Amino acid sequence: MRILLSEVFNPRAIILNLESKTKDGIFIELAEAISAVHPECDRASMLAALWERENKLSTGIGSGVAIPHTTYGGISNIAGAIGISQTGIEYAALDHQPVNVVFMLVINDKATENHLRILNQLFTLAQSDKIGIIRNAQNTQTVNDILFRFQ
Repeated sequence: MRILLSEVFNPRAIILNLESKTKDGIFIELAEAISAVHPECDRASMLAALWERENKLSTGIGSGVAIPHTTYGGISNIAGAIGISQTGIEYAALDHQPVNVVFMLVINDKATENHLRILNQLFTLAQSDKIGIIRNAQNTQTVNDILFRFQ
């Protein structure tokens, strides 16, 4: 079963102007956004799982995009949050450039097929011209429309 990006990223978990200026702060801000939409998630254990994965290899994939992700048993399928920083965040990305768009994912450990599909869709989106539209979006509807149409 194919899952759409618009099913993963609830519009209430899209933050157009991240307040945090550090990677640690961004992780907290986005984890809080996921927890607000999915109250069954324990923010502390979700953050621990995200950092465990991040410490293996940076999820800053380049071109100003990061996709921190982890498997997490406290979610029924897949949930995500999107954060946008106009100034950029020092992220230790693979291309050593600041990150402006962060797609955070938490994935149930039994949803591995969807996990790979979503990561592939996000990587493709990050390499497309749509990432510039997301970065400059003035409202969450613009971002959600791109996610809905992007297959």
